[in-house]
Order: sequence, then C-alpha cells, then structure tokens
Amino acid sequence: MADTYPSRPVHLLVGYAPGGGNDIAARLMAQWLSQRLGQSFVVENRPGAGSNLATETVVNARPDGYTLLLVNPANAVNATLYDKLNFNFLHDIKPVAGISKVPAIIVVNPSLAAKTVPELIAYAKANPGKSNYATGGIGTESHMAGELFKMMAGVDLVTVNYRGTAPAIAALLGGQVEVSFPSVPAAIEQVKAGKLRALGVGGATRSELLPNVPTVGEFVPGYEASTWYGLGVAKNAPTEIVDKLNREVNAAFADPVMKMRLAELSGTLLAGAPADFGKFVADETEKWGKVIRAANIKLQ
Repeated sequence: MADTYPSRPVHLLVGYAPGGGNDIAARLMAQWLSQRLGQSFVVENRPGAGSNLATETVVNARPDGYTLLLVNPANAVNATLYDKLNFNFLHDIKPVAGISKVPAIIVVNPSLAAKTVPELIAYAKANPGKSNYATGGIGTESHMAGELFKMMAGVDLVTVNYRGTAPAIAALLGGQVEVSFPSVPAAIEQVKAGKLRALGVGGATRSELLPNVPTVGEFVPGYEASTWYGLGVAKNAPTEIVDKLNREVNAAFADPVMKMRLAELSGTLLAGAPADFGKFVADETEKWGKVIRAANIKLQ
C-alpha cells in the first residue's frame, strides 16, 4: 500500500484562514511533499471553532492517508477548554510528524518602564490587577503564554482578549494595553523598528533572530511557551503510509532550502518518529490543561 501511495491528490486541512503561521507551515510542507512524492498535496483552509471544524473533518475522513491535518497548539488546548467535543484528539488522530516549534515573546509598549522580565514582574506585583496584557482570543497561544507567565511568575495581569493577534498588537502599539505574548514572527518587525520592546522569548533557547533577547526561562525557571506545527491523520490510517510521510517530512529538515524557509518562521525543527510527535502533543495537552484549570479559563 505504501509503495503506491499517493496515487491521487492528498488534502491537508488547516483550521485557520490563509496567511497565518499555520497556513504558511502547511503550504511549505505541502509543496515539499508534492515534489517528493509526485502527487499534489492540496492545502484546504477550514477555519471555525478554534480549529475544531478541520480536526473533526479529518477524524471522520476515510483513514486512507489522503486527508491530513495541520496539528497545532489549539488541538492540545481545546481538549480541556471545550466541555464537549465530538472527538478525543489524542485517541482519534494518529500523529504523523512534527514540523517546527516557534517561541512566544513578551513584548511591551516602550512607554512602560519595565525593560527586563524581572522589572516587568516587579511592576506587575506593585500594581496587582491594574496592569494588563492583550491576547489574540481565548485559548490562543498568546493567551496561554500569558496565563502560564502569570501562574509561574506569581503576578496578577488583567487579561484583555481581542479577535486575533493583529488587533492585540495594534492595541499594544496604541498604548491601550501594556504587555502581550505573541509569537516571535508576529512581533519581530515592530521590535526591530523600536515600536515594541522585547523582554524575553518563550523558547528553551534564545531566538537566532533576536540573539540579544534573553529567554523568559532565564528569570522564570521552567517557563516555555511556543506555537508549533505538525501533521496528523485519522487514527486507523495504515502505519506504512504514516511512516512514509514521516520519512519525507524529516527529509525536509536535511534540505538547505527547506531548513532556511522554516528558519524564517523563527522555528526550531521538530524532527523525530510519529511516536515522538505523539508524546510531544500529549505533553502539551497535559501542560495546557493544567493552566486552563488553574486559571479557570472558560469560553465566553
């Protein structure tokens, strides 16, 4: 079966509108797989319900490897955030391969006195319930990164939810809010232009794009918040096909052009076997579940 796969176009579903990080990662990988396997890998954007619509479509698809899902942090978050889902993500989606991990970044309006993570913590503790931070919406990566920071740093920041990362950053630029926790690519141009001040990146190591910005973990040990991308498929898809796709995704990480293009997303590569990506997603699901329960986050 794996010898003849794919014998027709493969559909890769993305739970968001075109243009964002999920869409870019999906199109990069679809182009690579098309070239490697000699069939079209077609990206389909199916936004809705925090990516649950796309996920449910893949869960219910024929498990033949011809309908893939761009897996992302929402899949880990939604397992706890939503009271009722028509699927169990960890049970109903088989992991195929990780693609990349992109760190969050703490950015502040330059008018804020805090110039370092410790100064931000001190400021927040001196102004409990008065300072605020912008998110891209309930359950988004920027929201989870902010709540994890509040929990681990022991600070009380007021959460202000916007309808997307762009409006959240616009509010930060305009001084309506003081802090935000977007991904590095979403804020890097504003940081380089001096319109936002970067205090710390959420990855385990410093970002090559902002080498002078420390990690948050240097001041808040153990803090790590990143968005990430990978591929999944319906749970009963043939193991031979999953393994074939995994080999081809991992082959991309050895290709100089693909490595460069993934690096432009500010990502570190998530190489490994299907089981490695499965463990990563399970760990993320447990981690964000604890944050959601501790912060009592509810969908409005």
